[in-house]
Amino acid sequence: MSALPERQPRSERVSRYDIAALKEDLAGIALIDEAQVVRKRSRDFFWYSPILNQQLADKSADIIAMPRDEAEVVRIAAACARRRIPLTVRAAGTGNYGQAVPLEGGVLLDITGLTGIEWQKPGIARIAAGARMLDVDIALRETGFEQRMHPSTKRSATVGGFVAGGSGGVGSVTYGGLREPGNILAARVVTVEEEPRILELRDDAAQKVNRAYGTTGIITALEMPLAPAWPWIDVIVAFDSYMDAFETGYEVALADGIVKKLVTPISSVITPYFGALKAHCPEGKSILICMIAEGSLGPFKAIVGKRGTVTYESPSEEGPGTVPLYEYTWNHTTLQWLKSDRSITYLQCLFPHDRLVESARETIAAFGDELLPHHEFIRFGGKVTASALPILRYSTPERLNEVIAQHEAAGVFIANPHVVSLEDGSRHKRAEADQLGFKREVDPQGLLNPGKMASFVPVGQPK
Repeated sequence: MSALPERQPRSERVSRYDIAALKEDLAGIALIDEAQVVRKRSRDFFWYSPILNQQLADKSADIIAMPRDEAEVVRIAAACARRRIPLTVRAAGTGNYGQAVPLEGGVLLDITGLTGIEWQKPGIARIAAGARMLDVDIALRETGFEQRMHPSTKRSATVGGFVAGGSGGVGSVTYGGLREPGNILAARVVTVEEEPRILELRDDAAQKVNRAYGTTGIITALEMPLAPAWPWIDVIVAFDSYMDAFETGYEVALADGIVKKLVTPISSVITPYFGALKAHCPEGKSILICMIAEGSLGPFKAIVGKRGTVTYESPSEEGPGTVPLYEYTWNHTTLQWLKSDRSITYLQCLFPHDRLVESARETIAAFGDELLPHHEFIRFGGKVTASALPILRYSTPERLNEVIAQHEAAGVFIANPHVVSLEDGSRHKRAEADQLGFKREVDPQGLLNPGKMASFVPVGQPK
């Protein structure tokens, strides 16, 4: 992919938009235009990718708008539509692909002021898009429920950000990803037009905003399904080889009677970067990280048997001063290494369910020490399979593309985390809904996060 055009630092140039007039339009709404703050808030974790780090390092909004409610969101959308100013929705900024990085400047719409649970029924809740996922679960657990799944960034991520930029996470071993029917029940969306509309998207229609990077409307609320809040036990099991950990994890993932939330095998080469957790990761041993319901520990240990050794077992904790075990899994695994060594990066893979073990074994053999294995067992399309976020010892963009091509030739799908557009990056993680057609309806001028849906042509412009 070609690099985006080089631009001078935001602090050294005048905005191409009429920001002064926009401020007048938005009188009474909290705004921030201090360049240093705006620039910092315009970033996410795109620096995981050495390619994106070059392309996005100088990108920034011109101003931040912080609505307190949906009515203020509507005012901001209307003003941006009238003045043809781009609008990029941002929540906690925990994405890894520049999802919320404004490529064309304009307004950064911070929705974290939209918080709280509007209502809850058994198995379902309506939640404001800016609500922090940890806060939501703390409130839900008082009624015996929790969210079905969450990213490893749960302690800072928001519900709206997860739906707009994520795909699955902790919990997906049982419930699959967000794209699976029933994992998003409804979305409330504000259009970006001179007279914005408020739309309610239900059932399959809600997939139009799933993993669209905020290009298909401004999400203000979501109805999400819930799961029983089991007493979860964090477990680490050490194994002599990675495939021992993988095959045991696969057996746990297949065991429908074992209530589980996380099943993650990780290579012995990765665990030395795990900080305080290293005490539970014997040298030279690959590990299996799991979250198992307390009542299922017996059957879980029976599967582990003598193949591995339990090195850690404790009730899950997410309170202040703690580091949840899930923050060593999913893309936090990559972050643990990046804290001390920025030379590596990662891939996002989906393995074929019908030859999962063979495919994992072949991939490990093909790349050796260049690609260090880390899998996440999930359900995908009703089948148990594995996603993977392996650590890649990065050398050049050309070699990165070769590694991707080798995976795809072997039947392993890649969701490329080194590109900025939905079309180039999402592949197996894309929703089935017509997101392009829906964008024409809700954002005809193409003002929402321009550049992220590369195939979109604003109304009135030549194709």
